Amino acid sequence: MTVTPLTRMYRQMKHLDVVLGAIALLILGLLAIVPSQAIASVEFMVSSLWSVAPFLLISVAIAAYSQATGADALIAKAFQGRVVTMVPIAAVIGALSPFCSCGVIPLIAALLSMGVPTAAVMAFWLSSPLMDPSMFFLTAGTLGMPFAIAKTLAALGMGLLGGWGIWALMRIKPLTPALQNPLRSGVGNGGCVGSKIRNPKPVMWRFWSDPERQKRFGNGIRNSAIFLGKWLALAFLLESLMVAYVPDGWIGAIAGDGGLGSVITATAVGIPAYLNGYAALPLVGRLIQQGMNPGAGMAFLLAGGATSIPAMMAVFALARRPVFFAYLSFAIIGSVLFGSLYGVISGF
Repeated sequence: MTVTPLTRMYRQMKHLDVVLGAIALLILGLLAIVPSQAIASVEFMVSSLWSVAPFLLISVAIAAYSQATGADALIAKAFQGRVVTMVPIAAVIGALSPFCSCGVIPLIAALLSMGVPTAAVMAFWLSSPLMDPSMFFLTAGTLGMPFAIAKTLAALGMGLLGGWGIWALMRIKPLTPALQNPLRSGVGNGGCVGSKIRNPKPVMWRFWSDPERQKRFGNGIRNSAIFLGKWLALAFLLESLMVAYVPDGWIGAIAGDGGLGSVITATAVGIPAYLNGYAALPLVGRLIQQGMNPGAGMAFLLAGGATSIPAMMAVFALARRPVFFAYLSFAIIGSVLFGSLYGVISGF
């Protein structure tokens, strides 16, 4: 069969990295239109990456170590015991686990298919995409340690809100059947990701004595470095354009008063505009410098992490509608609540 040029181009595009392609297109476009800004943007991107390099290295090492030792198998221990005690433990484990809002979906499917109570799973579900060790160090490097600590506490709070909120709703008899059977019919059991939870293996903290785990550590270092590096590079490139072309007064006028309206606006914007948690950090840092209230910045990160459009599509495909709307409601309420609280605290 003859391969047309269009087919060949399509096959080549399938192997392109979207993020690296976006970086290349932005730089080439700037070179063609505003060469001086292209040079300035690349210099800004490189210097910004260099400034967060220590935090990036720590984040990469933690992620790779977790993969090599099999520490992620400890997640299974969070879902044992009574529901009242499972909820806070699941929220803490969620904030410590290295899962994004979409990557956590197979794990959630496995937990629910195993019969783990919806309240405990919801606590894990909401807190997991908002914070993890890598995210903590990168947040500290870009937005400061106080912001990183506050976001960690907000992630825990979101988990507790969702877990205990579902537990309370399930005590309302008309809602009990819908929330007790959260999975859509035909949803799988989480696949290979879920098998780690169903059949957890012993954790090997001193992984370097095992050649296979050494290899896993090396692969984790490489994959995490590439993933985090490319997203941060894109974020810093976009930040350079914000510095050059977005007037400071615009941001302050939209979300700079620190009131409830600015937090709600940031929450609403975070749902469609959020792309990646790591890329969002430098952008929010720049917005805060340009006048955005820190509480609004916190709300944007919380809402975006839990309710970005890709994440909501995955949740909608997995859960029945009552569970989906409960997840969405708790995420939005929590983002507004903890964003507002941080805005008040940061004002003192």
